[in-house]
Amino acid sequence: MILGLDISTSITGYCLLDTSGEIIRANAWDMRNKNKFNSIFEKAQYVKESLCELKAQFPIEKVYIEKPFMFFNSGGSSAKTMAALQKFNGIVSWMCYSIFGKKPQYYTAQQARKLNGIKVSRGQKVKKEIIKWLLDKEPSFNVEYTSHGNPKPKYFDIADAIVIAKAGLVELNEQHNT
Repeated sequence: MILGLDISTSITGYCLLDTSGEIIRANAWDMRNKNKFNSIFEKAQYVKESLCELKAQFPIEKVYIEKPFMFFNSGGSSAKTMAALQKFNGIVSWMCYSIFGKKPQYYTAQQARKLNGIKVSRGQKVKKEIIKWLLDKEPSFNVEYTSHGNPKPKYFDIADAIVIAKAGLVELNEQHNT
């Protein structure tokens, strides 16, 4: 069983794949409620409890995590936001190692898309293209939409977690074939 994670301090997407590539479970942990989560540590505790629940239910053998974005671009995240994301990614990475006894492997979003053969044309919105690719390729992937016709926010994180898990499976299969 493979666990793919798209870690964020607001919504963390996760995907469990079996070794044939079938999605066993794909969902997200929403931590945007400021009344429930007052600190990064409370968010980390919530993710830890959720990871422990997954461990109790599934024999997770590999963990793949999306590397946090590390470049500034106009209109992007501030240094403070990027630092918090790096910190949270480190905390969750350590928890995965501690809970599953497996050292996580990391992919950038671009590496994961390439391993899956996902091509995004210039000028297209990457997140929406990934959702479209999954809707075309993955029968078990469904999306809920807002009243304005956009995917609800958690589905972008779920989609990214699926792409990360599938990238891990591609590399795992390549290693077994060599």
